[in-house]
Amino acid sequence: MRDPRLLTARYYIESHIEPERAAALLAGEQSSGTFVKVPGESVELSARHGAEVTAVRQLGWTAPSLPSRSAPERVMAAEIDLEFPMENVGSDLATTLTAVAGNLFELGDLFGCRLQQLDLPDEFVAAHQGAAHGVQGTRELIGTGDGVLVGTIVKPNVGLKELEYRQVVRDLARASIDLIKDDELMTDPAYLPLETRVRVAMEEIEAAAQLTGQRTMYAFNITGDIAGLQSRHDLVVDAGGTSVMLTIPVMGLPALEYLRSFAQVPIHGHRGGLAASMRHPALGMSYDAWQKLARLAGADHLHASGLGSKFYERDDEVAENVRHLLAPLGSGQQVLPALSSGQNVFTPHPTWQALHTTDLLMLAGGGIAAHPDGAAAGVTSLRDSWAAAQAGVALADAARDSEPLARAVEFFGAQSR
Repeated sequence: MRDPRLLTARYYIESHIEPERAAALLAGEQSSGTFVKVPGESVELSARHGAEVTAVRQLGWTAPSLPSRSAPERVMAAEIDLEFPMENVGSDLATTLTAVAGNLFELGDLFGCRLQQLDLPDEFVAAHQGAAHGVQGTRELIGTGDGVLVGTIVKPNVGLKELEYRQVVRDLARASIDLIKDDELMTDPAYLPLETRVRVAMEEIEAAAQLTGQRTMYAFNITGDIAGLQSRHDLVVDAGGTSVMLTIPVMGLPALEYLRSFAQVPIHGHRGGLAASMRHPALGMSYDAWQKLARLAGADHLHASGLGSKFYERDDEVAENVRHLLAPLGSGQQVLPALSSGQNVFTPHPTWQALHTTDLLMLAGGGIAAHPDGAAAGVTSLRDSWAAAQAGVALADAARDSEPLARAVEFFGAQSR
């Protein structure tokens, strides 16, 4: 009897053979079959454990997107739906990823292969804790209300000595910024070890909280060897830190879920490296498919790129990323979408128009650090820009009533020309 608990995956494929045959090859490779029938591959076993092709939709002929052993001039593109029995993978994220996004990318008959959509059965979703803190827990730890959370990245991202680093954190914390994070390149270098950063940053955050009444959250990057993951987490928590950061594509979903099993603070999920499997439209997987697994694994914040970004995704794609993150999934807390990469005072208006939500973390590195009047003015300019966007006030009009905003508009406007 076939397992009724099914994972449904939708793929874009290109092949020089009939799409139905290509889909069947993919289904067999990723479940109970191989290139030739083997002893023990009974009808009963295949019926129970084989992935089943449920739909094939031809999209037309195209030039092949990917290289292979042969080099046809034209291949047939198609969208296919497959069902995988949950019995094959249980609820394990690594095994699931191996099934739906494993060897299939290496099949020589495929000249394009991308996981577009992944729908998971309720039992699978319920087996994972998901985010422990999310939007609400993050707001409570910072002590802020319902507005967009404004954050930044320590800049320069690498190379700062201890005293220089202290000054950067001091200026930002005393500007009542909501969140500071390490850059993904900053882990545990000898010139500024994690232990030193934690000590210095927490000293400055606590001192600033006495002045401002707000306790800035700092997401310390604990990406590194898995054996030391818990000790690095504990170092942050023992010092009073309220967030840790993990570069998820580098560490893997199982490492994220392992961190979630003992984490006492929100996990800031960075996506560095994800574009290697996401950027090409005919290879890898979509953000939608990936974010579901990352949320189930326990990320509290997840990067979604940013509108007006220096990265490759179009604004409509970024907005769709955020909508996926805000969609309900299981019993975990609502994850906080993090917008980053080239964010400045020109970004809030199009972001608000596209999304109409304040459940966002806007990470502006240069958008704060490069403000001509310093970090505090940079933070104020972003808050004023967001207030104007939500009130329906044009940026130029709002700038007349805010010197920090006016200076930012002038400076960043000149950078874009």
